[in-house]
Amino acid sequence: MEVCGDWFDVIVVGAGIMGSCTAYEVAKRGHKALLLEKFDFLHHLGSSHGESRTIRATYPEDYYASMVLESYRLWEEAQSEIGYRVLTRTSHFDMGPAANKSLQCAIANCEPNSINARILDRSQLHDMFSGVIQLPEQWIGVETDVGGVIKPTKAVAMFQALAIRRGAVLRDHMEVKDIGRDEAGGGIWVSTASGERFRGRKCVLTVGAWMRKLVKEVSGLDLPIQPLHTTVCYWKIKEGHEDEFSPKAGFPTFASYGEPYVYGTPSMEFPGLIKIAMHGGHPCDPDRRDWASGSGVLVDPVVPWIEQVLLPGSVEAGKPVMKQACLYSMTPDGDFIIDFLGGEFGKDVVVAGGFSGHGFKMGPAVGRILAEMAIDGKVAGFELKQFRLGRFEEDPKGNAKEFEDQVAFHVNP
Repeated sequence: MEVCGDWFDVIVVGAGIMGSCTAYEVAKRGHKALLLEKFDFLHHLGSSHGESRTIRATYPEDYYASMVLESYRLWEEAQSEIGYRVLTRTSHFDMGPAANKSLQCAIANCEPNSINARILDRSQLHDMFSGVIQLPEQWIGVETDVGGVIKPTKAVAMFQALAIRRGAVLRDHMEVKDIGRDEAGGGIWVSTASGERFRGRKCVLTVGAWMRKLVKEVSGLDLPIQPLHTTVCYWKIKEGHEDEFSPKAGFPTFASYGEPYVYGTPSMEFPGLIKIAMHGGHPCDPDRRDWASGSGVLVDPVVPWIEQVLLPGSVEAGKPVMKQACLYSMTPDGDFIIDFLGGEFGKDVVVAGGFSGHGFKMGPAVGRILAEMAIDGKVAGFELKQFRLGRFEEDPKGNAKEFEDQVAFHVNP
């Protein structure tokens, strides 16, 4: 096996948004970072590609808002450093049945986090968002200023470029197969399928849907992370209504609570189309996807939602005109895993995964957290107890929630 001569402070495995942000944050602190990617950089096989991701600070859980707000600041800081934008600011609009516990918890968490929220009923909403959103009976909505659309592939490229500027080393087509302690030199070593061995002081694993496989290979620990194949849909806006769904007209990013849980963005990525998708997916092996599993189950419930919530005659609800595949990495409770791997590795290996279809927006804050964990062995400013590995030993379901599950799981026939 070829032993590479360079020695790194932190070796980051997985170059999606989390790994790219981590490599940048490590390099920004003056430490030597190596970022390894199994596939091509900016590939479309995982969870960090595509045309858009939303950013919102409204969460039923009280521990995500601070991470989103810090990420919002860090997105702006990175854009200033690189000289171009990957985030388009918008307002954000949550809606759903007034009695929905998840929505009520999200509203309740606004004030403690200094999020300016305006609660609206059907009559108050009538003149907002160009009049194209209409709340059904017994529904309410909440508008906040913390919203926006992120260009994901462009964003990952931005953080990789910034990491290189700061001195990080990036290598793709490096499939990590094993990790061990470097007994002779101290620290750890990382070996790849092609025969390279890299040495470093610490290692951070951010391999998305491949996390369960890799951690089991290197430590024997079986993390409860289930990859889901999901489908993102774009629908045609009817002629004459295109401008009403644009950010310029004030159309927001949005999330609709209840069954189904639907989310979407203003019309930006493709002229005349709007992204409206169902939050859910089908269990899959990320190395053996058929790329089409159950797309109808994820599409069909969106049709009545469009007909019920959007201005009649504004969007063609028969079927989407474009579909894109993506991956979720679901934990049983929908919360992240951010922790030291422990065991023989102690604090020398950090794992970050299970971002459960809602983590991209928090990539910059997660990168900061992981860099601090690797470099300092601790984190300032964030409470991470909800993200511990050990919570699944205490309860296989993970963190207890006082509201309904939002992600729909569909088992392939």
